[in-house]
Amino acid sequence: MPPDLAKVSNAPTEPWLSFLKNLDDQLTEEAILHCMGGFAVVQAYGLERATVDIDVIAVLPYGAVGHLLELAGKESELRAEHGIYLDVVTVASVPDSYESRLGALYPGCWRHLRLFVLEAHDLALTKLERNFERDRSDIEHLARCGYLKASILEERYREELRPYVVGRVSWHDQTLKMWIEAFLEPDSDEGSVD
Repeated sequence: MPPDLAKVSNAPTEPWLSFLKNLDDQLTEEAILHCMGGFAVVQAYGLERATVDIDVIAVLPYGAVGHLLELAGKESELRAEHGIYLDVVTVASVPDSYESRLGALYPGCWRHLRLFVLEAHDLALTKLERNFERDRSDIEHLARCGYLKASILEERYREELRPYVVGRVSWHDQTLKMWIEAFLEPDSDEGSVD
C-alpha cells in the first residue's frame, strides 16, 4: 500500500523547491526518482532535521542517471548554487517488492521530474544495515508518528529483505529486534525475529 501523503504540502520548502525546479527546467524528458533516506523521512513523513542530499535508489529511465548526476550531483553547478545535491545510491538493502508500495511526492509540481518515496516500513528497512544514530532517530520518528507497525516490519523483513542479506544476518536480526523493543509496541507474538 503506498504511503498516505495527503498531509504533505503541494511543493517542498526551500532550498529543495528551487533546486528541483532548476533541475526540472534543464530536463527534456521525464525522469522518475525513487527516493529514500533523510530526504524521504523529512519531506514525506514530517521529520524536522537537516539533510543535504536526495538519496535515490532507482532512476527511470536508467539511462538518465548520468545526465541527472551531471546536472544535480555532488559536483554540479546546482549543488554549488543551492548547497544540496542528488545522490544515486548504488548499494542499498531494500525490500524486494518496494516498487509496488511507492507513493508519489509532490505530484504535478514539475514538468519532467516525478518523485516517489518508499513506504514507511520499506524506508525503515533500508536503514537496518547501517543503524547510525540518525537512522535510529528516523525510525523513532516514524514509529512515534504511527507510520510503523511491528508485525508489518517483521513480516516484510522476513519475506522481502532477510533472504537477500549477504553475511551479517544476525546483525540485521538483532537490530530489528532492538528497534521493535525500543520504538514499537509488538502487536503480535507470531513470526518474531529470534
